[in-house]
Amino acid sequence: MPKRSPDRTGGGPRPEDLAPPIRIPAGLVVLVGPPASGKTSFVRAVVERRQVDAEAVVSSDGIRTELFGAVSEPADPDTADAVDARIFEERDRRIVARLAAGSSVIAESTNVTPQARERLIALARRFDAPVTVLRFAPDVADLLQQYAERGRADLTAADVRAYAGVMSRDAGVDQLRSEGAAAVHDVPGRRQSVTPAEAAARFTFGQVLPGYHLT
Repeated sequence: MPKRSPDRTGGGPRPEDLAPPIRIPAGLVVLVGPPASGKTSFVRAVVERRQVDAEAVVSSDGIRTELFGAVSEPADPDTADAVDARIFEERDRRIVARLAAGSSVIAESTNVTPQARERLIALARRFDAPVTVLRFAPDVADLLQQYAERGRADLTAADVRAYAGVMSRDAGVDQLRSEGAAAVHDVPGRRQSVTPAEAAARFTFGQVLPGYHLT
């Protein structure tokens, strides 16, 4: 059970804090949300709470740093496309390795477009793994505030707004379910006065796919 915490107005526990955590079945967990929406903070809290092991999180930004260092996006479009292709090739390889071993995996990238999600869902189908989508959809004011606080140099405020617009248009619950998500859950954040650790406590994660056993 998540730890009960007083609500922000001092009126006692919030109803959502008294509810049992949402169980995420073992399989592919796809995070969907604009940059600065809280995805990285959430998965960091999930790992710190030992709800999943660190290797269960496959981050496109993390792979970019591993392969190419903390460098800005290449100015040349062809080079940028080649870099992105290498990153997503490595991301897919790691996801496949986890699913093939019967292990759950969390795909951490923006995934706000149907095309991005289609690629991931296709990987899960190869292993009959269920797909759970966790949505990060703060309002634009909160999103821009979080963006400003994090001081990201690789994005502009206009970029963040554009991602939010795509999210609003192409990542609704019904759309995500129609694409193949077995379940869709919204992850609370600043708008609900919920910290990443509190948000993480509202979920439990299955570790091993049905038919597999830890050895």
